Amino acid sequence: MSDKDIQAPEHVAIILDGNGRWAKKRFLPRKAGHAAGSKAVEQICEDAWNLGIKYLTVYAFSTENWKRPKDEVDALMKLLRQYLKDCIKRSMKNNMCVKVLGDVTPLDDDLKESIQKLEEVSKNNTGLHFQVALNYGSRDEMLRAMKKLVEDIAAGDKSADDISEDLFQEYLDTKGIPDPDLLIRTSGEERLSNFLLWQLAYTEFYFTDVLWPDFNKKELQKAIAYYNHRDRRFGGA
Repeated sequence: MSDKDIQAPEHVAIILDGNGRWAKKRFLPRKAGHAAGSKAVEQICEDAWNLGIKYLTVYAFSTENWKRPKDEVDALMKLLRQYLKDCIKRSMKNNMCVKVLGDVTPLDDDLKESIQKLEEVSKNNTGLHFQVALNYGSRDEMLRAMKKLVEDIAAGDKSADDISEDLFQEYLDTKGIPDPDLLIRTSGEERLSNFLLWQLAYTEFYFTDVLWPDFNKKELQKAIAYYNHRDRRFGGA
């Protein structure tokens, strides 16, 4: 299938799953799977833009992932440090606008500084809009949004009569970003895992057995081809 044969959705979200199983199949430590998964993210950003996708959101680290063994979490944080540094250079080279979704307050100060720098230097780039969900959980996102809205109502900046779907979306981490048209989850799992629950209300879902480090442009094309055959009615007849 050529790139011209498919009509790419505007926004694709991906739950990156299967790094650990990819490593286990190769008798490697789990951190090797995460490193391979990180490389796959770099390539899929380029592939997505070349296929016509304007927004790409990936689920990198959830609020529940802190429950994993400490050595695995430490390895993920070490990988994240290097990824953020590399991403600053890559975002400028590829004209990519990067935004981090989630609550970054529990992260180490150097990570928070890298995130702030990455978002600042790339904010005016006009290529792929790349969102990384980091220490993200959709329920946590909505609770944070509601708390901020309640604070604004208490301060007199908003009133209860102002509350609407449009207003609530202004308080979410995805403010200003269109809802995903297509959600992809790799590794054969078929659940949302607390990812973008508000934003996925009318999103098409695509599940594949391919482990994330093996997911490539060809697999992305398959997902888009599936999306192209869906009849999106948004509740209409």
